[in-house]
Parts: sequence; structure tokens; C-alpha cells
Amino acid sequence: MAVQSNSDESRILRRFYPLATFPSEAFKELCANVTVEQIQDAALFKKGDTNADLVYLLDGSVSLQSEGLVVEVIDSESESAKFALAHQLPRKIDAIANGVVRIVRLDAHTVNNPPPAVFREDQGYTVIEESAEDSDDWMTAVLRLPLFQALPPANLQKILISLKTTQFAEGEVIIAKGSEVEYFYIIKKGQCLLSRKPLDGHSEIKLGAGESFGEEYLITDKPAQETITALSDVSLIQLEKKHFLTQIKAPTLTFISHEAMPDAVKNGAVLLDVRLPHLYENSNLDSSANIPLSSLRMRIAEIPKDKQVIVVCGNGKESEAGAFLLLKNKFNATVLKEGVGIEEEEGETDIADVGDNQQDTLQASPHDSDNISKEISESTALNPETEIKLLKAENERLIQLNCDLEKRNATLQAEKDQAENQCEVLTQQIERLKGILNRFTKRQ
Repeated sequence: MAVQSNSDESRILRRFYPLATFPSEAFKELCANVTVEQIQDAALFKKGDTNADLVYLLDGSVSLQSEGLVVEVIDSESESAKFALAHQLPRKIDAIANGVVRIVRLDAHTVNNPPPAVFREDQGYTVIEESAEDSDDWMTAVLRLPLFQALPPANLQKILISLKTTQFAEGEVIIAKGSEVEYFYIIKKGQCLLSRKPLDGHSEIKLGAGESFGEEYLITDKPAQETITALSDVSLIQLEKKHFLTQIKAPTLTFISHEAMPDAVKNGAVLLDVRLPHLYENSNLDSSANIPLSSLRMRIAEIPKDKQVIVVCGNGKESEAGAFLLLKNKFNATVLKEGVGIEEEEGETDIADVGDNQQDTLQASPHDSDNISKEISESTALNPETEIKLLKAENERLIQLNCDLEKRNATLQAEKDQAENQCEVLTQQIERLKGILNRFTKRQ
């Protein structure tokens, strides 16, 4: 029996990944060709099966078993049920229905090659075209964003488990200037206003459904330099900083070395320096253009979409934030690894108080692309101020490296804990089986 597009089954299907990314018409067509199966206390598939259909759980619970031992129980209400059951081929495990379950089997090629979602550009932000029937499904809103469509399924699964929703009333401040930002936000419904100290015509911007904010402060570890207010009653999806950095930023950004950069420029890439104007004027790369990070969101239309954009800053942090902003707006952006090797002077100038009324500058200047450690070893010929800057840059690089290693260690620790938990479950299963076997042996 086909699934009606406005039925309970269709709403459940809409929560599955990647069906949540399907445009409305394509989703309706898929529903028309889906058959719901009901199975009781039987196998959905067995270890070694090579049938390529993806199996999704609509209702009930399924035990994933290996050699008769229960490895995991998937309930239809769990986050894990939003993904196809044990989809690796050939099947590595048995899937057994616990009582009565309802499932659908979908063609893997159709599911893994969804039609592109429909977007339109409006006042500088991306608006997702959603039908009314999908408007209450926060996961649909998330998975339809280009940023999330590019993430590996394993990352998506961890993200979806960590997402939360929150609401703000019209006029309520979501992020205040100077405050520490702890979340990455995605607007599900409503509009927000981003505003900063008015220096020129680029002082405010509206953010609508499908747009996100907060990432630049999570990446740079700097306080907010603008205020974001709810223009209407808004519904937001939020993700904690640690999950954003490990599950979204890390797999999204790509880097280019100083050695590879000249060839990229020869092939048409453009250099975009996102430092403050006075820092850019003191030292910059040949043929680079300057748009400060604080103005990038508002001046994004000035950047060519048909060319690779190499984002540059002093030490790499702000360029990561700039590249992320460009990537989520469908630019081909990458980060110059370790920046130009010059550390910004902390507290010298408020990021929001300069640069908004500056014109782009294209000017040539000498640039020494030797690595920082070599420069430090030759620093006897430098004046003390320059030597201090180089030492600061090297120190910042080492701090960032240590931070990256700590994040990697945290990820490995989480994976280790998960493996230990699974091992404990298997050990308990084995002990129970041993007890059953001992009782059976005594009866003999």
C-alpha cells in the first residue's frame, strides 16, 4: 500500500535521513512508490545479505544481533531510527523484529541520490523553500541546508542527537554585543536582526529561515561584536560549541599551504584577507583584497562565486571563520594554513569599530613565506618589537596545535567509552549464556 503524502507514515518518513532533504514533489513521488511492511518476531535481514535496499523502522523495535548476541536495540522513537538500519553490504549483522514492527524498504540509489533542494537568495541570506506540511520538522530544516548535506552521515547522526530547539519573543536579544557565544544557531522560523555600531550603510542585516549565526565567535573564541535581536517570534535550533567545532567545522573546512598557494592563484584563485584594515595595510600578500571579518556577511555579494577563494588572516583563526561563512553560502572557499604568520595585537581596536567604511584595497607588498620557526631562528637581525610579534605567532600556533590535539583526544576518548560500553553489554550477554549453558549441562 502506498504512503499518502499527508499521512502519519509520511511524517515519519520525512524525519529519516536523507529523505528530509528531498524537495516536496520528489518526496511525494517517493511516497507513492513506498510499501509499508509489517513483520512479527522475524528477521528483517540476515548477516551476509547483499540486497541493496535500505531498511527504515517506522514503528516498533528491532534487535541487531551478532551470533545470537544482542548488540543494540533500535526503537522507532530513537535518534538512531532516523537512519537506515545497519546498511553496510554485505550485512554485518542480523536484524530481528521484537514483536510486531512496521518497516519500509527503499531503493538505495534513489535515497542516496536525492534531487537538489530548492533555494532562493533574498537580501543576502538563503531561504529554504519548505511546504507547510514540513514546517514543524526541525530536522528537515537542518538537513536541507547545503552545509549539512556535505557532512558525513556519522557526523550528522551525532549532530542530530545533540541539537536542541529554543524560542525567542519579538524584540528579545538573542546575542548581546560583548557577550560570550556558546551556541551555533540556525533559524527555523521567523527573522532576526544583526546590528552593530552604525558607521555606514552596512550596519544592519536581516537573517531569515535557514540562515545561521554565531559560528565566527565559536571559531575565533572572541566575544560577540554585534547584537542579534528577534525581529519576530523566532524558533531557533542550537548546537553547543564543542559539537559545532568537532562535528561541523572540522570536516567542513579545507586548507591550502603557503607552498601550494601561488599555483592556485595562477589558476584563478583570489586571495581574501579578513583582518582589520590597519593590520592589512601593515603587511599583506600580493594581489590580495581586504574585507574585514566583521563586514564579510554584509559584503558577501562583492566576492566572486565562480572562483576559488583563499581566505587569509594573521594566524588562521579569523580566516577559518571567514571561510566557513563563505562555504555555507555556497562559495568555493579554503583557508591559508597558519595565516600570514603575524599575530594581531589584542585589544588594540574593536573589530566592529573599524573597517565597515573602508574601501577594498588591492596593493602589492613583499611577503616572506618562510615558516615561523625559521624566522625566529634568524631573529637576531630583527628589532625587539618584530621579534616579539614572531614569538607570539609561534606561541599561538602551538596553542592551536595543542587545542586540536585535545579535541582529537576527547573524540578518541568518547569512542573508547562507547566501545567499552558495548564490550560490557556483550560480556553480560556472554555471562547470561554461560549460566543458561551450565543449567542445561547439569540437567543432562
